Amino acid sequence: MVKDDIFQERVVRVEKPSAHFTLLRNVDGDFLGVSDTNELSTFDYTDDQAIWEQVEGTAAYRHVVTGIHLEAESADAENGYNLRHNGDSLASDGSIGAESAVFSAGHGPAHLPSEYLESFKQNGWACLPSIIAPDIVEELEKVSCTGRWEAETYERRMPPMNETAAVAKIATEPVSLWLMREYMQTQEIRLGHSPGFAILPPDDGRRKVQGWHSDFPYLWGIAGSEVVNRIPIHKVEGLVMGVQRNLCVSEFRKENGATCFKLGSHTFGQGPPVEWVNGNTSREDGHRESKGLPYTGPDADVVEAPPGSYIVYDSRIWHRAGVNRTPHKRAAMLQAVIPMYIMPFMDTSRPYKDFLNSPLAEELTALEHKELESIMVNKMVGPQGHLAITVDEELTEKIQPSQ
Repeated sequence: MVKDDIFQERVVRVEKPSAHFTLLRNVDGDFLGVSDTNELSTFDYTDDQAIWEQVEGTAAYRHVVTGIHLEAESADAENGYNLRHNGDSLASDGSIGAESAVFSAGHGPAHLPSEYLESFKQNGWACLPSIIAPDIVEELEKVSCTGRWEAETYERRMPPMNETAAVAKIATEPVSLWLMREYMQTQEIRLGHSPGFAILPPDDGRRKVQGWHSDFPYLWGIAGSEVVNRIPIHKVEGLVMGVQRNLCVSEFRKENGATCFKLGSHTFGQGPPVEWVNGNTSREDGHRESKGLPYTGPDADVVEAPPGSYIVYDSRIWHRAGVNRTPHKRAAMLQAVIPMYIMPFMDTSRPYKDFLNSPLAEELTALEHKELESIMVNKMVGPQGHLAITVDEELTEKIQPSQ
């Protein structure tokens, strides 16, 4: 790479939204919305049917698609609101009830889910700016020792899911889940590994950097490991076997090492070229000193986004971590998401069981529990019913290579 090409990536900037829609949830976490027949109802997913906006200057909510209005009356400061439609109280399932159920009004997306999906299908990626509520982002900063807590040292003692309920809440964020299910054309999606932090320290000019690659389950461009090319190089129209869902815990900027992409490369049917320095090549001893950084020229892209944003992208897109040229740590939370028929990258059953057996589990709604089980428990369905798949310690010991 010629010197003039260093850090010349094209910047795609996603600005912080000036406003967000509202999600109305009942005590179980189900979303209040309006059905295709224009009836109020509750849903266990979030598409355009479940999107509301507060009517400015009033205690009322308007359904964004149909225009239906609801009047809100505070139940109490802790629990939320009683809702009425045309003067009639709403029960917990959205129907007209004799007694008012309690609904909470929470942080929603900045745009309609259908708009994100259209962009995702057209471009192979989408950014949901500031989709995670600020208090959750702050909790993740605290646990990852970034932001106001960056003077602390993050110790990887346990999976992040077992440190704070905020991880389970971002893993079950409803708009991105709906988006990925629609993009991969299946309701049965799983996490390929337990959510994990990627904390990028300030660059010292010598540390090893990540090379260009495609993400799990493809791993195109990854060299020198047993898992090289989990999914063979191919080009099959409409077949998607993985989506990466990365949460910007910190603001993502070019200067602080925001992810570098070759946007549109999911359509190429191949991994990144070797001249871009792919896979693990850049991590070889002495590589940076002798050959410099992986490609950072104008044919690459950097997506900048505010904290709390989800960047979701087709796992085939070539990408790599950037170089943090600031004095502050940059944090993200990475999640590889796959259809249920793809073998996971790591066992998710143990951190899931540990979470269930901890006090953190009490902080989730019934729907969040349902979604967390759905994305973290791999299952076989046969004559014996639904069987959870996990690691067999005895067999694992038997298959270890002999020394």
